[in-house]
Amino acid sequence: MERAGELAERRIDDPTPGPGQVLVRVGACGVCRTDLHVLDGDLPDPKLPLVLGHQVAGAIERAGEGAERFRPGERVGVPWLGWACGECRYCTTGRENLCQRARFTGYRLDGGYAELMVADERFCLPLPEGYADAEVAPLLCAGLIGYRSLRMCGDPATLGLYGFGASAHIVCQVAAHEGRRVFALTRPGDADGQAFARELGAEWAGDSEEGPPEPLEAAIVFAPIGELVPVALRATAPGGVVVCAGIHMTDIPSFAYADLWGERSIRSVANLTRADGLEFLELAPSAGVRTSIERFPLADAPRALERLREGRLRGAAVLDVAD
Repeated sequence: MERAGELAERRIDDPTPGPGQVLVRVGACGVCRTDLHVLDGDLPDPKLPLVLGHQVAGAIERAGEGAERFRPGERVGVPWLGWACGECRYCTTGRENLCQRARFTGYRLDGGYAELMVADERFCLPLPEGYADAEVAPLLCAGLIGYRSLRMCGDPATLGLYGFGASAHIVCQVAAHEGRRVFALTRPGDADGQAFARELGAEWAGDSEEGPPEPLEAAIVFAPIGELVPVALRATAPGGVVVCAGIHMTDIPSFAYADLWGERSIRSVANLTRADGLEFLELAPSAGVRTSIERFPLADAPRALERLREGRLRGAAVLDVAD
């Protein structure tokens, strides 16, 4: 990516790992809606030129000076959070996801839409066994953001998921594994998406305009559509929470105070921490999480992004870089 709205294939020099960095040979990279937000200019001031991609699964090629955490050949994941200062009040209180100097993979740092990339070894995650690179890649953002969103919901018995794409299809499995009753709410008329949700453990699936058959204790809004926030709020019971999971969303329209009253709340999720990554990648195999993926060769990244934009994916799109 050389400017907003322009994605092009380029041959570039192999990157060289600096002190504390590792060179990663990319096996697969998930395609995320955040990539679209960067490409479309919704997120300000990206590094340019930029290699997109922040759901990276690969293997250590070699290490830079002082990087000793991983051995050559060891599989690692490179997530959205690529660096944090470690010194600010957020970093020192377990909230490095809010670090104001943080740098993000595929936005302020070159990402995984490439055969090779460099990453700070401290922010790489060891990958669980039992997943191929293409299968594990969506866990590194879609899964992690879904997991953090679910934890922000508290301990709901009934959970609504607004939008059933890459994140929701993963968190649905986790929530069902934990014994929660999941209600999936999709675009009106999306019978395939609703059937997919039921296959993955949702008790009920229907149109977002129709609403769930009973009040929710919590809801996660994955679709980047601000109009859904008051819709989800009206579907929650007193004391319920609505969690907005996207990094970018259209404006939220005004709504009556009565919709919020009753100690309901609205929260947003910002990025992730390394602790989130370690916890979730340990949980996913034990919860039996499986990703539904549509594979694309690296050269077809523009087509993968357009399919994501059009909502025509069942699960997640993944660039099969190693092929």
